[in-house]
Amino acid sequence: MPSAQNPTPFPPPKAYERAAARLERWLKACVLCPRGCRVDRLAGEKGFCRAAAHTAAMNTAQLHHGEEPPISGHKGSGTIFFSGCTLACRFCQNYQISQLGSGEEMSPQDLAGVMLGLEMAGAHNVNLVTPTPHLVVILKALGIARGYGCRLPVVYNTSGYERAATIRQMAGLIEIYMPDFKYADNAVAARLSDAPNYYEHAKASLAEMFRQVGNLKVDRYGVARRGLLVRHLVLPGGMAGSEKVLQDLVEVCGPEVWASLMSQYFPAYKASETPGLERPVNRQEYNQARRSLEEAGISRGFVQELSSASEDWVPKWRE
Repeated sequence: MPSAQNPTPFPPPKAYERAAARLERWLKACVLCPRGCRVDRLAGEKGFCRAAAHTAAMNTAQLHHGEEPPISGHKGSGTIFFSGCTLACRFCQNYQISQLGSGEEMSPQDLAGVMLGLEMAGAHNVNLVTPTPHLVVILKALGIARGYGCRLPVVYNTSGYERAATIRQMAGLIEIYMPDFKYADNAVAARLSDAPNYYEHAKASLAEMFRQVGNLKVDRYGVARRGLLVRHLVLPGGMAGSEKVLQDLVEVCGPEVWASLMSQYFPAYKASETPGLERPVNRQEYNQARRSLEEAGISRGFVQELSSASEDWVPKWRE
């Protein structure tokens, strides 16, 4: 296993403040994500994600033990679930948060307090789930938290539907990127997640993430300190295009990339109304995705056991 004997020092608070100031100007005609809604969020207008400009809607903050082993470690990942999302997945398992907007508006000072509280609780990292709509507030909060001595690496936990230009603005500020690579076909992405240009943006932003942090590096306890871990959820009927996704992953990041193959799909939210999504993934489909992982030459990462796919999902990972 790779190790991080000399982890990169954390940036000073001013670095987060400068990045937040740059991106705040983008909110005047918002282009943070590929949708490019161009609404004036500074004036209170709401785009696709329905996020505010000066506060971040947080649903939950907790020690999460169900992430991949390098993220959860033995103490748990300090996971912060934000409301809103850049996608509208018809099968979203967290749709109450991502699409129905359940959450409490937090100022940067409030959010920094949450981060510091997670550190005091023993978290291995600050794990930001669907952070992009709230990026300006998050960066301000990170600057405040670093100023108070927060020394946790930051996990950018995203659907992969990102603008590479936005990710570029965070160079040096994010220690761990954990994007999904959901689809290889834009027509499928449009039908299932209302994202007709998903593939190109996911691939370009993935390349930028890899450029910044490289492959995952873990400490002597196997806990991630820096790098990239890419998730891929297998869908029924091969709709995610798993074979091509995994091939592209190697094309962009090389065979040393860390990947997480996920079996946890079940027909949540509007899936039962969507042709092809009405059932879980079967064993034949999942075994084919596992073969595609091997054929792509990916040997680092994790495979989720098929038996763990249920609404009461308890993840079981095999390295």
